[in-house]
Amino acid sequence: MKSLPIRPLSRAEFAPFGDVIELDEAKSFAINAGKCIRYHDLATVETTGPQARALISLLRGEPYEIPLPLKMVERHPLGSQAFVPLTENSFLVVVAPDEGCRPGEPIAFETAPGQGVNIARNVWHGILTPLHGVSDFVVVDRGGEGCNLEEHFFDTPYRVEYA
Repeated sequence: MKSLPIRPLSRAEFAPFGDVIELDEAKSFAINAGKCIRYHDLATVETTGPQARALISLLRGEPYEIPLPLKMVERHPLGSQAFVPLTENSFLVVVAPDEGCRPGEPIAFETAPGQGVNIARNVWHGILTPLHGVSDFVVVDRGGEGCNLEEHFFDTPYRVEYA
C-alpha cells in the first residue's frame, strides 16, 4: 500500500476541491438588532440536472481508526456536498484531482474542531470519515432525478496515516 499522509485542513490547500466552512476569516455582519452575527455565504451550493434542488440531511457517523485503507473514492456529477459537524470531533477529508475522468493522486486532510467542508460538484472524494468519536453532521447536497454518484476503486489501496 502506498502511504497517504494526513495534513491539517486549510482554505488555501482545499480551494481546488471546494470550500472550507468555518468562522475564521468569514464575511460577517450583525442581524436581529445586533443580537446575532451572521457568517455569510460560506460555500457555493451546486445543484444541476432535472428537478434539481438542495437537500438538508443529518448524518450520524461512527469513528474510524487511523491508519486506514483507502480503497475507493466517489464523486457527484450533479451537485456539491457539504458536511458541517455538529460535534467538536475532527473528521478525515480525502479528495483527488480529476485526471481524464479518473481520480489522480489523493490528498488527505484532518479538520480542526468546528471546521466543515463543501466538496464541489464532480470532485473525487472519500467517504465521510469521523475521527475520535461518534459525530453528527448537517449535510447539504443535491436531490432530484438522475444518477449523482460515480465510484472508483483503486487497484492498490492507499494507507491513510499520520505523518
